[in-house]
Amino acid sequence: MALTSPVATDRRAHTVALRDVRRAFATPAGPHTVLRSVDVELHAGEIVALVGPSGCGKSTLLRQVSGLDTPDGGQILLDGTPVTGVDARTAVAFQEPRLLPWRTLAQNVALGLRPGTDKAAGRARVAELLHLVGLEASAGLRPRQVSGGMAQRASLARALARNPGVLLLDEPFGALDALTRLRMQELLLDVHAAEPTTVLLVTHDVEEALYLADRVLLLRTLAGTPDATPSIAEVVDVPGARPRDRADQRLAELRVRLLDGLGVATHHAATDPDAHHSI
Repeated sequence: MALTSPVATDRRAHTVALRDVRRAFATPAGPHTVLRSVDVELHAGEIVALVGPSGCGKSTLLRQVSGLDTPDGGQILLDGTPVTGVDARTAVAFQEPRLLPWRTLAQNVALGLRPGTDKAAGRARVAELLHLVGLEASAGLRPRQVSGGMAQRASLARALARNPGVLLLDEPFGALDALTRLRMQELLLDVHAAEPTTVLLVTHDVEEALYLADRVLLLRTLAGTPDATPSIAEVVDVPGARPRDRADQRLAELRVRLLDGLGVATHHAATDPDAHHSI
């Protein structure tokens, strides 16, 4: 799906470099470390998935790349420039669509446009994005009038409206039913092919991570680990070009490897090849 935008804006995907990133939160029992020694670089246009047990810092790391949270130590760079606050080069989509109920889908998408966008160019960009996510016929509907999947598509379009160099997705399909979730995964790949920004995706679904991402970062919970233990337990390179065959044996082997790293037993895999695992 090739699109040509009438809006003259920079759509260049950015690199993301995390250098010795650390984060701890104060608790009555003392500091609680959730991120330690995070060192990784995301290539421009790459899709990278974060998986790990609850409390391992996945969403915290996402917030730090966007500038919504600040690391206690280390540095985050977008195209070599430090993130020092809420960064307009990024956009975030969450598990809940967070649409304004009194606005139409088109008006909600328009909220993502950069301040000062020309009105005609803004209308063209919104129309382009609604077409991209398959909502052009529903542009005038309000959130209560559409399904959860349609609302999530509008949320994705809103995040893309500012042409982000980095798109941050925090479990964007976690609240959807299984079939809608699969469809949204395919939509994300279509969107990425049309507008190939850099994507950092948080998910609890190992299969989703392997289907969508170029690399999967497995994070560990740091409680009870030695002080020098880094947050990233493993970096998994995913073979094959997208879209991938979900039945690819190589993905099945990587699924077992990741689930083992998460402490999830996979001894039923041989008798239940269609088993679906999430964490």
